[in-house]
Amino acid sequence: MAREKAKGSDGGWKKFIWNSEKREFLGRTGSSWFKIFLFYLIFYGCLAGIFIGTIQVMLLTVPDNEPKYQDRVAPPGLTHVPVAVKTEISFTPSDIKSYEHYISNLNELLDMYNITDEKKKSYRDCGEFPQPSGVIGDRPETLPCLFNRAWLRNCSGLNDPTYGFAEGKPCMIIRLNRVIKFVPKPYQNSSAPKEIQDDKFNENIVPVKCIARREEEADNLGPVEFYGLGGYAGFPLQYYPYYGKQLHANYLQPLLAVQFINITRNMEMRIECKAYAENIRYSEKDRFQGRFDVKIEIKNS
Repeated sequence: MAREKAKGSDGGWKKFIWNSEKREFLGRTGSSWFKIFLFYLIFYGCLAGIFIGTIQVMLLTVPDNEPKYQDRVAPPGLTHVPVAVKTEISFTPSDIKSYEHYISNLNELLDMYNITDEKKKSYRDCGEFPQPSGVIGDRPETLPCLFNRAWLRNCSGLNDPTYGFAEGKPCMIIRLNRVIKFVPKPYQNSSAPKEIQDDKFNENIVPVKCIARREEEADNLGPVEFYGLGGYAGFPLQYYPYYGKQLHANYLQPLLAVQFINITRNMEMRIECKAYAENIRYSEKDRFQGRFDVKIEIKNS
């Protein structure tokens, strides 16, 4: 009796899995399973089609070359090369190992500005003097302007491969970060902030100023030299706007070199550099928005 009950019990679940008499698998015939499979295939196919269609419609409203909404885009940041570890550049002129990584940073950036005859075909010659934005390239299909690293003179690395570090006169390369379709609006001479009113003025230049962060340390900073297009201490407007990687794949930002000629040795100098334009604002929350701070210490040994 026990064996028969055990057989009957085993036969119950086995029969549920496969009923050879009714030819059913898990309680359903082949045609029933086919109808269920077909129903869910159509059901999930429709869901997938609705999802793909929605995505495609959404993509039709998104431009290929620029962000659709830029009303919350912050003004561009102002950055420098070489990159400072914890905002500090510290080196000893007589010890090449103390500044070789700074030279490597500068070489990495400026190597992109080595323009061969073949590369020149991807750029426009926008002249060697500042010009208004839009005069040279006001349409997205125009080629970006060519920037010649030789304009950086003492800081170009062409004549001095140590960029002044070996002499204790270090160079920094300054640039504005790329923001699609951003065009700086320089101050008119009469409305410019006091700190730049005495500088060489050009309405087609976004001026940059580097000063000691503390007024009492201004004498320790010493003279500061700027090298850029046309000999101006700033960014020329003909390089703006930038239209994004698809339209301006070979775009080169205009550069500005700054060289500190005679910083007092064995003293940590905190320096602030700012770009000045009506639409470049500064934020205490972002220390690189339109400006940056850097500490420079030149050691005797």
